[in-house]
Amino acid sequence: MASIRIGIVQEGPAYLNLAHSLQKAQLIMEEAAREGVQLLVFGESWLSGYPAWLDHCPEVALWDHEPVKEVFARMWENGVAVPGPATRQLCQAAAHHGMYVVMGVNEVVPNGPGPGTIYNSFILIGPDGKLLNHHRKLMPTFTEKMVYGLGDSRGLRSIPTPLGGIGGLICWEHWMPLSRQALHMQGELIHVALWPWVHEMHQVASRHYAFEGRCFVIAAGQIMRAWELPPELELPEHMRTHRDKLLLRGGSCLIAPNGNYLLAPQWEKEGLIVTQIEDLQQPLRERMTLDVSGHYHRPDIFQFDWAEEAYR
Repeated sequence: MASIRIGIVQEGPAYLNLAHSLQKAQLIMEEAAREGVQLLVFGESWLSGYPAWLDHCPEVALWDHEPVKEVFARMWENGVAVPGPATRQLCQAAAHHGMYVVMGVNEVVPNGPGPGTIYNSFILIGPDGKLLNHHRKLMPTFTEKMVYGLGDSRGLRSIPTPLGGIGGLICWEHWMPLSRQALHMQGELIHVALWPWVHEMHQVASRHYAFEGRCFVIAAGQIMRAWELPPELELPEHMRTHRDKLLLRGGSCLIAPNGNYLLAPQWEKEGLIVTQIEDLQQPLRERMTLDVSGHYHRPDIFQFDWAEEAYR
């Protein structure tokens, strides 16, 4: 394969509206197909919206606050079962367009244990419409602990594909050294880093991952404005007269296995971003100097293993 055409969705969903978000996702997939995209990446919790209100609405910290509980309930009602109707719809669209799709979801389990829990997850769908991977974020970050449950290790995988091994992590999982190593050991060619937006420290983590893993990193960020925060919650005073203020500013980028940008961060640019991986031999060349699952691993000194089956 001479090159790989990449699409990054740097825009938000119809916030907390699953039906409209699915419609929007399908329109974006159609646009990506016209652009010849082979791998399309949506951001963290794209279906149906990253809970940025946790960090911006002061009443979130109030104990037993009814409006906050109402937002949580709406977040759950617009969540995605894996598998489930929304997942099947995405799989059908991926098969129709013949592309790989990575989608961040607020995952719910309506008919199983824990029916009131939401997981911060992503799914990888193949061009034949099959669900190839399903990863739940291992540890919700800071305020996310108010709405998300702990993930498990079943999706901590690099999936072999004709494009190369594809793996991914969500947000602060990129600062969990053993999570990184688990994927490095499986020989990723392409790593998908899902973020709410890829600000400076997220850029640092994404570039470090590419350099350490000697792989290409697609860092996907989103755009979100103050007016998209749930109406049940009160906007902070400085946002009330600036409802178009950007809370999530994008920053999506493509990083080479030497840590350099192939696509520089795209700030405040809303829409589908199309880019390309050209030099598929670069990961192999870079591993001459650093291979953290090979000659830089030192298994005679360090032993590493992880639970591939965990609670669900």
